[in-house]
Amino acid sequence: MKHFYSLFKTYALIMVVISTMAVSALAQSENTDKSYFRQLGQELPTPNNYRTGSGAPGHEYWQQRADYDIKVELDDEKQRITGAETVTYFNNSPDPLNYIWLQLDQNILDKESDYYKTQTGSGRRGGVSQLTDKITTSQIKALADRSFDGGHKIQYVRDVAGNPLKYTIVKTMMRIDLPKPLRKGEKFVFNVGWYYNVNDRLNPALAAGSRGGCEFFPEDGNWLYSITQWFPRMAVYDDYNGWNHKQFLGQGEFSLTFGNYKVAITVPSDHIVGATGVLQNPQQVLTAEQQRRFNEAKTAKKPVVIVTQAEAIEKEKTKAKDKKTWIYQAENVRDFAFTSSRKFIWDAMGVNIGGKTVMAMSYYPKEANPLYGQYSTEAVAHTLRVYSKYTFDYPYPVAISVEASNGMEYPMICFNYGRPEKDGTYSDRIKYGAISVIIHEVGHNFFPMIVNSDERNWTWMDEGLNTFLQFLAEQEWDRNYPSQRGFPKNIVDYMKSDQSELEPIMTNSESVKQLGPNAYAKPATALNILRETILGRELFDHAFKEYSRRWMFKHPNPADFFRTMEDASGIDLDWFWRGWFFTTDPVDISIDRVVEGVFDTKNPEIEKARLRAERASKPEELGIQRNRKDVPQTAVEANPDLLDFYNSYDPLAVTEADKKAYQAYIASLSPEDKKWLESQKYFYQVDFSNVGGLVMPLIVEFEYEDGTKDVERIPAEIWRIDNKKVSKIFVKDKKVKSFTLDPYSETADIDISNNYFPRRSQPTRFELIKQNSYMRGVGGANPMQQQKQEKKTSGGGN
Repeated sequence: MKHFYSLFKTYALIMVVISTMAVSALAQSENTDKSYFRQLGQELPTPNNYRTGSGAPGHEYWQQRADYDIKVELDDEKQRITGAETVTYFNNSPDPLNYIWLQLDQNILDKESDYYKTQTGSGRRGGVSQLTDKITTSQIKALADRSFDGGHKIQYVRDVAGNPLKYTIVKTMMRIDLPKPLRKGEKFVFNVGWYYNVNDRLNPALAAGSRGGCEFFPEDGNWLYSITQWFPRMAVYDDYNGWNHKQFLGQGEFSLTFGNYKVAITVPSDHIVGATGVLQNPQQVLTAEQQRRFNEAKTAKKPVVIVTQAEAIEKEKTKAKDKKTWIYQAENVRDFAFTSSRKFIWDAMGVNIGGKTVMAMSYYPKEANPLYGQYSTEAVAHTLRVYSKYTFDYPYPVAISVEASNGMEYPMICFNYGRPEKDGTYSDRIKYGAISVIIHEVGHNFFPMIVNSDERNWTWMDEGLNTFLQFLAEQEWDRNYPSQRGFPKNIVDYMKSDQSELEPIMTNSESVKQLGPNAYAKPATALNILRETILGRELFDHAFKEYSRRWMFKHPNPADFFRTMEDASGIDLDWFWRGWFFTTDPVDISIDRVVEGVFDTKNPEIEKARLRAERASKPEELGIQRNRKDVPQTAVEANPDLLDFYNSYDPLAVTEADKKAYQAYIASLSPEDKKWLESQKYFYQVDFSNVGGLVMPLIVEFEYEDGTKDVERIPAEIWRIDNKKVSKIFVKDKKVKSFTLDPYSETADIDISNNYFPRRSQPTRFELIKQNSYMRGVGGANPMQQQKQEKKTSGGGN
């Protein structure tokens, strides 16, 4: 069909022929760089009987188990935890174990911890150590103050008969040497006694303990405790790491083993305790009215307040000397956390998840009202519904949000932030920040509390996947929800920053410089792009749900995720994982040139007339214009004998030979060719270049001269032969006025100035700053408070 479009012209009115395209194709064939489309081979572990090439657990997959029976007491006067635990460890591996490893995460607050020793002057892990004229006294104190000792104090390690066991503490890990090898199918029971001092989380010198600790409220003299990473707990032993005993340096979180828990928590009798699991003795710790309210909450359509604000305020005024013990049990969880305070308001409601009632609950001090009373439990319920839709039905009986001026997650319980002003007003930033952190931390029940990825090595496997689902849940909370992570445009500034400041997503957790963008935002954005632009929602949602279900209550690694997404979707995504997860390349694709083509009809009356019109449209050269004045007579004009046939010959005149050739040409065409010839289609060759390095699909919007638009989507595989430059021919029924690449900001393109043809002027930096300043200035930081004050001033009341 080559004869249909032999003549092309650029928008610069330069005539070209189809051979130009052939040269371009030849040039492409010489570029054999196929790095992005090289299959992931050496980067991923070899499939085996434990983990298959499809990404599913193998037929010999195994994992360990550890059950805990713990008795713990909280000293509200000294802010100290004292505990004793019995651990039953099951060896399901094929390997005999001569020793076992436990995590002592509180040792990060030991005076000699590596966390303190590796802190830098920049205040950032891995940053350049230097003093500046802007360093604050609190920063100095955080670096220099080692007066607090919050490390684990191990009192004993014994076997079930009470005999001492040899143990060695290695920073934030403890090795217990076994009396004899623990073989496959055997279990080992041992006891550990310990205590530690609970850190004040708001003390800048104790920043390492911000995941857990306590907060003091000077107005009423009470404490709020969030007790996390508080007991010696088993490290993971698995098929691809052996013992996962990487040291805890504060950033890489946890790799943990599933098991059953029974925990007896002794606290002052006026405290309210929330914890992982189900309360076993409500009759002993709750009043009859509180029990009635809790039972009412099980079938309520809205949260029911179990402990009211008025009741909590009364408790704040007293400090009980007697104690109560709250007993909680949890099955098949990887960790256990609890919270305790006499300040707590407590509300709850039942949520139907897959035909079972899950209790969505919130604990919060009065300082968090009215925000938490209005939104917290509703956000918990919303999260359970949305996440269950995209993964699996939430399997646990409880999901708890605790306002503790924090943001951290544990099975069935999480600690969040979001307090209004003292007058009860709040900004939209605080409102949406509170809802987002609740969604995020409750969402962690799915990743990594159930899909139990290794956080110590791969933060993105829990934070990135969870942030992606958080984005979906936010968008289903409110159509205008101001999500901070998930939209491709929101990752652009990070993607175009200095490459020396970036690491691939596939970087060990403790080595990441910018954890938020790297482990949360970028993988969440990548998955959103994969869902919306690469696979489409149907294929993506099916594959993501398959991964979630395959690895419920198991230990997946990155290869299991990559392979499952490909296996279940039926799409080769190695190029996508390689670009987004193994490199720091940004997306920057440019429209370099557009060539417009039309059919060569071969009709001499049409084609020669078009050539004559194009020739006439060209401006006359300046020299010819001036010669008319400066050269009054040419030689031929002066001597007619110099004239011959070619002086009167018109190559664009239609001859009888031209007409006969055209008739012969028409007779040679098939009916289908004649139909195409008569269609008068418009052809456009669009030349693209990959400036940024990261290959992506080409999403091209065409705006026609009649004002209408349409979009074509070209898969990323168009780059498989040449990663740098490609050309694509588009056939259109109407004349195109302009071309736009990535019109809906789907690909996180870092430079949109080259996404248009013809080029468009972009807003200057001054114009953007002015626009953003105007939008930020509307209403002030807290419009609710401002309006309340205005009403009060004008006598309008509240």
